[in-house]
Amino acid sequence: MSADKSFLRSSSVVTTMTFLSRILGLVRDYFVARYFGANGLTDAFLVAFRIPNFLRRLFGEGAFSQAFVPILAEAKANHNETEVQNVINHIGTKFLKVLVILTLIAVIIAPVIIFMFAWGFYFDADPTKFNLASDMLRVTFPYLLLISLTAFSGSILNTYDRFAVPAFTPVLLNISMILSAVYLSKHLETPIMALAWGVLIGGIVQLLFQIPFLLKLKKMPRLVKGEHEAVKTLKNRMLPALFGVSVSQINLLIDTMIATVLVSGSVTWLYYSDRLLELPLALIGIALATVALAKLSNHYANQDEQKFTQTIDYALKIGLILGAPACAGLVLLAEPLLITLFQYDAFTPYAAQQSSLSLMAYAAGLMAFIMVKILALLFWLGVIPKRQLKSV
Repeated sequence: MSADKSFLRSSSVVTTMTFLSRILGLVRDYFVARYFGANGLTDAFLVAFRIPNFLRRLFGEGAFSQAFVPILAEAKANHNETEVQNVINHIGTKFLKVLVILTLIAVIIAPVIIFMFAWGFYFDADPTKFNLASDMLRVTFPYLLLISLTAFSGSILNTYDRFAVPAFTPVLLNISMILSAVYLSKHLETPIMALAWGVLIGGIVQLLFQIPFLLKLKKMPRLVKGEHEAVKTLKNRMLPALFGVSVSQINLLIDTMIATVLVSGSVTWLYYSDRLLELPLALIGIALATVALAKLSNHYANQDEQKFTQTIDYALKIGLILGAPACAGLVLLAEPLLITLFQYDAFTPYAAQQSSLSLMAYAAGLMAFIMVKILALLFWLGVIPKRQLKSV
């Protein structure tokens, strides 16, 4: 099979699974909007959810995966299966230790973290949002531990061209949150706390879902003692990757910080516009980057310069062809999309109109986001091919 056909087939699998996940994500957001609206309570939840989500992009499928996959691909190409397992075990053990320590600290100092990321809640005359966000963060932050380990497992599966399972896994979080919003909320004193518990339950289910596939692949990580050179390599590669991944996420986090000092509902308006932006970004940019990272890592490990260059060129072409109309559509149809998807019951026409303003601003940069997702892989792999990239 040619490199283009192999890439297209793998990309189609990831895009299909991602599409299913994102559609369920929109269904999830529909239920959240319908049951809870856009107000101070939903603002509190979204801040408590956004903090571990922000760190997930760094420690999960973001910087960590983009640094780890090339290391694993190199071990797979140049060493025996025993050494591959050693790499998985040592990196997995160190990764788990860091996540456990980080999670314990965050749960203990949750109010301090909420103050850092949403100081507007603290200075509000009504302490309800601040206290609720702190309580929710103690429930949602362990999701970072669970989803990061899930991303670690998914990176292993992707390296062995098992793309469908990691791409499908986010569906489980959406199902958990939908069920929690509809059923669990009826049994809690503070109904919106059901969303926080839905996040935690979803994280547990996602991690458990991937274990059988790792066992079938015979690549289940095990705890080990001692040091390994791969861990040092991972640390060195994560530093530039952390910077690359964090820029857009920090911008989004700053938006949230500013929104916490504005009128109630502002955080929620930004959230829904970002969610619509994430749909084409995930289906095009992230799907292409996920497949390209695994393919490029294998080509680089095998020193196949021709396939390496063909893969990056092909990813850029597909990104341009699909991304341009998606960008135009979001800008032109921002308000109709938000009205159609979310303007029900507690989510008012005013909330839809306000969300559409930020969506148009976000969507204007969609093409750049997609191209960066693909081109940044060259730097995360620690290499620029000697051959100049062909024009797209």
